[in-house]
Amino acid sequence: MSKIEKDTVAIVHYRGTFPEDGEEFDSSHGSEPLAFLVGHQGMIPGFEREMMGAEVGEKREFTLMAEDAYGEQTDDDIMDIPSSEFPDEIELELGMNLMSAIKPWPFRIVGLTDEIVKCDFNHPLAGRALKFEVEVVDIRDASEEELAHGHVHGIGGHEH
Repeated sequence: MSKIEKDTVAIVHYRGTFPEDGEEFDSSHGSEPLAFLVGHQGMIPGFEREMMGAEVGEKREFTLMAEDAYGEQTDDDIMDIPSSEFPDEIELELGMNLMSAIKPWPFRIVGLTDEIVKCDFNHPLAGRALKFEVEVVDIRDASEEELAHGHVHGIGGHEH
């Protein structure tokens, strides 16, 4: 029987909640399970660590502190950007979330003047403890191509 270990593809269903109130922030239930290449920085570090050694059909529940999830919020990820850098057709508002080429998640406008837009590029879940309930659906060996590319291909993964 195979186990989740480095260079395997783990396919899991999961539910993520905030431990303080049980509010769900993400879930794979109701859609395809999540497939990830283990040991290639495709997942938050604590998630992989907690799932190592799990077998198909196994369920695990764990809570990660911020440093094992999306890290602490940092002032380094808050930037002042000239308002002239934003398209004229976007009416900028405090609290607005926008996408950028800098990070793969939205950034939030946290300050606004006529000349400067203060943007918070911290991950939306930075600084938060996260609780996960995970069920292992399948485990398989990664292909040579997946290992070379550092991510899963095909079902539940990246298509080229």
